Amino acid sequence: MDAWAHVKPSSDRDCSELPHLLFDHLREVARRAADFASPFGGADWASLAGLWHDLGKYRPSFQAKLWKAGGIDAHIEGAPGRVTHSNAGALHAISSLGELRGRVLAYLIAGHHAGLPDRHASDGAGASLDERLRSADAQRELHEALAQSIPDEIRACPLRPDSACPGGADGFALWLRMLFSCLVDADFLDTEAFFAPDRRARRGVYPALEAMKDALDAHMATMTARAASGHISPMNMLRAGVLARCRDAAALPSGFFTMTVPTGGGKTLSSLAFALNHALEHRKRRIVYAIPYTSIIEQTAEVFAGIFKGLGEDVVVEHHSNLDVDERTENHSSRLASENWDAPLIVTTNVQLFESLHAARTSRCRKLHNLAGSVIVLDEAQMLPRDFLAPVLRTLKLLVAYYNVSVVLCTATQPTLSSRFEPVTNRKLLDGIDTAHAIVADEEPLFDALQRVDVHLPVDFRAVTPWEILAADIARHDCVLSIVNTRRHARELFERMPADGAEHLSALMCAAHRSAVIKRIKARLAAKREGSDLRPLRVISTQLVEAGVDLDFPVVYRALAGLDSIAQAAGRCNREGTLNGQHGQVHVFIAPGGLPPGELAQAAQTTREMAGLDKLAKPLSPATFRAYFDQFYAKDTSGNFDREGVLNLQTIDRAAFRSAARAFKLIDDDGESVIVPYNANGGPNSASEVHGWLGALAKDGDATWARRKLQRYTINLPRGQFEQLIKQGDIKECAGLWLALDIRYDSTLGLCRTDDLLSPSDLTI
Repeated sequence: MDAWAHVKPSSDRDCSELPHLLFDHLREVARRAADFASPFGGADWASLAGLWHDLGKYRPSFQAKLWKAGGIDAHIEGAPGRVTHSNAGALHAISSLGELRGRVLAYLIAGHHAGLPDRHASDGAGASLDERLRSADAQRELHEALAQSIPDEIRACPLRPDSACPGGADGFALWLRMLFSCLVDADFLDTEAFFAPDRRARRGVYPALEAMKDALDAHMATMTARAASGHISPMNMLRAGVLARCRDAAALPSGFFTMTVPTGGGKTLSSLAFALNHALEHRKRRIVYAIPYTSIIEQTAEVFAGIFKGLGEDVVVEHHSNLDVDERTENHSSRLASENWDAPLIVTTNVQLFESLHAARTSRCRKLHNLAGSVIVLDEAQMLPRDFLAPVLRTLKLLVAYYNVSVVLCTATQPTLSSRFEPVTNRKLLDGIDTAHAIVADEEPLFDALQRVDVHLPVDFRAVTPWEILAADIARHDCVLSIVNTRRHARELFERMPADGAEHLSALMCAAHRSAVIKRIKARLAAKREGSDLRPLRVISTQLVEAGVDLDFPVVYRALAGLDSIAQAAGRCNREGTLNGQHGQVHVFIAPGGLPPGELAQAAQTTREMAGLDKLAKPLSPATFRAYFDQFYAKDTSGNFDREGVLNLQTIDRAAFRSAARAFKLIDDDGESVIVPYNANGGPNSASEVHGWLGALAKDGDATWARRKLQRYTINLPRGQFEQLIKQGDIKECAGLWLALDIRYDSTLGLCRTDDLLSPSDLTI
């Protein structure tokens, strides 16, 4: 009897429908994986991995279990009672190709369900590859599989992959993850084609980049015409100049680019124009737009989606980590619903991008091969994590050198990411980016031309301003924005403001809620400029408004932070230069309660030190930012910009993939994602739409559309706060996700808890 790869769930079985033949599955996964790996020369490796990845399914014990279980998760390893099938192919690869080549494939095959393993048991993150392959169970699995009548087309070794690892020893970890991505995505797609052929048929139906370029050009032309119909401001003329430079620079060779443009200079759409033109010029496949904050990517995604709405619904994929399934609860459905980034434009976060590039899990690694041949725009590049700069920059350099990627470092506060050396010994501390094309070369005159605010620093950096005094000072202004460092501080200050005209923004509000409030704030700002809104407008926010949110206030207050954060806050002040020739006013204050620990505190201390050395005479100039980042990077406590030793975990000899993934965490407490019942319709008798989407997900666990909808209704909570809400009974499980009770979500403050639940270290990110 023919061996099967999958069978439909018992309730879906139709005697007229054949099961998924294992022979067909192995050949199709091999074909798909080879196609995915061909852009970086790994087709032979990926083909063999696909051909042998499910070799263990030929075991009689697996076939019996598969039919008896008859369920969608029957082939997933790891749960009690499951029969393993991923060791046989790994051992067969080593016996067929020898230790060196075979072990590369062994990582891929052995990990295609459980994730990439560590090589040695001493690293301690789960069962190591060596332990698994030496076990009696693995040897028995191989023996039982090869004892069956496996077609020679599967069993034989038709290829002998000889292509070298791109980047040599330094590139081994990324190359292996790229191959792993090809195998996993090919496996998931062929499995999806069997279980959900209708959904598979809808995949990959995207517009060409040429059509997207035309849509963006039309949008920019409309904006220019609208500006020309009225008074052409100096700001609009400068933005037009930035856009022209981006289009001109697109013809430059692939590589690293810097785009240093003052806040308000139109860098978001201009960088997208560069990316589309550059992709077409150099035959690249997609654009990945990465933003530091989970809490604000929806703003950029909304702008992009509006531009391309005529081209289809899924042109822009917004993807962050809020609904990534925990590895302990992953199943067939959640894996098939994981994003594979095959869309032409991805809007994501630094956390999702860089943690995926250092991941071990199948669902996290699935998308990586689609980075080959892409343009990656790192918006607000100054937010690249200092303590992980060494692994981040190595990965970016490998992508540029060997995977046909171009990287744009886009910001108003450009960091100094060149190589760094120890002053006395000249030992290299950081292998940085030493060659990059500057899209805007003469940045100082541009910054001078766009200077439209005065920054008032504290006279005494030790003098704390009490909340009551700060609130009274802010209340003197009719139209004002105040930005603080934590969610708790936002609530503390907001509760002391006069109720009339006060608005609150923090990451305790879900994205859909924040978007609605920001839309209302923008409408009120426009009405106040026209003189039709006489009520005061006083907004209290965390730093989520400092990037990707186009607000324009005459006065901004900013709690002490790094100079780059102060500059971003200044970008929300007099943004359009409409104050009749007057400058906007930015006031920096020292908030009660201190700063959160870690890099935020060190960034604020760097600002203090530079002020003490009288180096902030021009606080918003590129030269000042270069000096600031030099001093801030000198505070690296690891000594080599790799706090957790990620690079040492990824050497060829050690190859501790799972340990590296656990070490590479950009947020120390990544917490838990909670779906909140925000009612976008606002009616007292209407229910939140999340209940319907969760119901759809309960019926169809791999409904990607429902997961994408729910992303905008999630809040990420630190672990301790999440556990307290569970204990209080304020969160319940629904469709495998966590849902907050309706009574716990406030229409102004967002997710509300008992007063002692909020922590001073509860950050917006």
